Amino acid sequence: MPRGRYSLHDPHDHTPLGEEHFHCATGPSGWRYVSQLTTPSGDHAGSVDLTLDDLGRPIRLELHAGGWQVRGAALEGVTWVRTDPTGTHATEGNVPAHAFTGASPAFLVATARLLRPAPGAGAVRTRLVAFTPPVLAPRTLDQSWALVNRTAHPTDNGSLTADEYQVNDMETGEQHAVHIAGDVVLAAPGIELEDLETPPSTFP
Repeated sequence: MPRGRYSLHDPHDHTPLGEEHFHCATGPSGWRYVSQLTTPSGDHAGSVDLTLDDLGRPIRLELHAGGWQVRGAALEGVTWVRTDPTGTHATEGNVPAHAFTGASPAFLVATARLLRPAPGAGAVRTRLVAFTPPVLAPRTLDQSWALVNRTAHPTDNGSLTADEYQVNDMETGEQHAVHIAGDVVLAAPGIELEDLETPPSTFP
């Protein structure tokens, strides 16, 4: 069960946004990721709880940030309920999309797991619903993912395979690289892996 810490920063001006303390695990039915977020001063800032099935589809999502809460799942596309900080108003949403995304590194692992682009096979397109702090407002976006490089690194526990994905925003044309090993993000815009207590898990 990988356990560690990511540092989060603004990908444009590198302003520190805080840290994400996580643990995750693969199992016979899929993958689960749980994390707690803190501000740069160390205060609690929210949480992420994401469970995927063995095909990479989100079967349970729960996000907390700024008093807001989102619960969602893959159901006739993706379906969610977003609750305001007072707890008095809840709005439901449903979009014909494939999965969720957001600021957490968990969503990068989840999207790579869902799409599974083959090396050299070109890009795979997907539609996602994004929830980003601090208010977790939903936004639908289209991306394409291509696996452009796969590198094996020797470690004390055997070989570790790192995948480099090129991710394109279909609306803006913006491109960026995402590096993932197993179920851990090694590097991505705004994300740095600062500490990892145990090696990444490998998906069956």
